[in-house]
Order: sequence, then C-alpha cells, then structure tokens
Amino acid sequence: MTDAPRKPRIAIMGEFSAGKSTLSNLLLGARPLPEKVTATRMSPVWISKGTEAPYRVDVDGSEEPVSLDDLGNIPVENTHVIRLFFEADILDMCDIIDFPGISDPNMDAEVWERVLPEVDAVLWCTHATQAWRQSESAVWDSFAEEVRANSMLLITRFDKLTTDRDRTRVVRRVSHETEGMFAGVFPMALLQALNAGDDYEAWEASGAAAFSEHLVHTIRTLSGADTAPATAEEPEYQPGPRVVKMTPNQADGDGAKRVLPRRVRAVAPKAPEVTLDEDDTQATVQQQAL
Repeated sequence: MTDAPRKPRIAIMGEFSAGKSTLSNLLLGARPLPEKVTATRMSPVWISKGTEAPYRVDVDGSEEPVSLDDLGNIPVENTHVIRLFFEADILDMCDIIDFPGISDPNMDAEVWERVLPEVDAVLWCTHATQAWRQSESAVWDSFAEEVRANSMLLITRFDKLTTDRDRTRVVRRVSHETEGMFAGVFPMALLQALNAGDDYEAWEASGAAAFSEHLVHTIRTLSGADTAPATAEEPEYQPGPRVVKMTPNQADGDGAKRVLPRRVRAVAPKAPEVTLDEDDTQATVQQQAL
C-alpha cells in the first residue's frame, strides 16, 4: 500500500499586529490557542487535523509533550515547531503553520526561517494603514519562487481606510509594488468577515468570499486535485456558518461553541482586479471564475 500524499502546508505570516491571529480564527472557526498565549513570543505553530495531544519538536528532531496553558513558556531558541491538533473543516484539506511576527526585534529570525522549507504557500498579512512596508518586501524577496507563485497577499484591516480614494490608492500601490510576487492581492476586513453571520453580502463585502475561493483553488492545485470549475451537478460548499460543540481541550470552557468558517464553491478564480473610475475615487474588487 502506498502512503497518501501529504496535505499542502499553508503558512500565515506577516509583521506584528497585521491580523494573523484573526485570520487564523477565521480559517479554523475558533481560536486555536488559549487567548492568553496568542500574543506571546512563540515558535511557529503547526496545526493539523486531529485530537492528539500537543507537543514540541526540538531543533534536533526530538519531541516532547507540552501543555496548551504553558505554550508561552516554551523556549524559542531550540524549538523547531509546536505541533497542535484541531478539529476544523479546512484541516481536512491542508495543514496551517502560524508564524510569529517577522518584525519582532526580540526574536532571532532563525526561529521562523528554519521552518520555511516546510511551507508550500503563504498567506501574508499586511496592515492596510501601512501596507507593504520595506521590511516586508525585504523578507519576501528571500522566499523560493515556487512558494511565491502559490501565495496570497492579504491587505488586512481594510475597513480602517475610511474613504474610497484611500482604498483605491492603497490597493493600486500595493498591487503595483508586488506585481508578479503573489498569486493574488486581496483586500480584507477580517473582523467584518468573522461577524458576518448569515449575511452573505457582508461576507462578500469583507473580501472573504473572493479570498476563500482562491484559497480553495490553491489548496486543490497544490494537492494535485482536479482544478476544473465545479459544475451544477457537482456538490458545492454552501455559504453560511455552522455551530458545533467543541471538545473540552478546544473550548474556552465546558460546553463552549465555535462558529466554523463559511464554505465556498471550489472554483478556480482569478486574482482580484482593481478597476478605477475616471476621477480615481473608487475601486471595485472583481472575482471571476477562470
């Protein structure tokens, strides 16, 4: 019997306070780490489907069990990754590796650089009010071309830009400066997506619909699945959240619930296109199937 092909490994990266934790919550449908450790100085966290106990992998390859409550105290200098297991729909398709902020002056870049060979694609978060800083560009230049070709740039906290003119200029500038460096650039209001509930218009307006469809297409491509657009006869992912019970080690408390992220039809979309009007005051992000 031959082993099943491994799942694609999708990294969440960016500078400090760029929305990485919110994106992780959106993808997984719940907070994967206890709240008190989400902002601490940590090694990359590799999240896979399952219910196994968490453990750390030392730089020498050895493993030892760890407690979720003690993750913030694990030494980063000699930890390769922290392995967590979680029940989430997206983990049926891929593993997610949550990286620390690349701009932390108190953390040696080697802590996250040594995990990069494990990564197939990156979801890079850049804050809309200071999008695509020179420090981000310098780091991205060092990534392998095959990783860059499958990666997405998310302009997060897009709702912080209060005028159409500002939104237009940021998307246009970032798209120009990163041309050919990502498979797509996606303006995102992550909190709006999290709070959309059953409101599909709010979900779509947040940028989550376009991003989700592109992400599914990328994962299918990396896993070697058929990437042809779905037909009317094929099953579709339906928009709208589902509420399910969490296991005790996943919940903030016994009986807590989590909202799973919306599912989207597995089509092969184009990257968003920015369309400017004559007086350069509006931008529309259009998502079309190939």
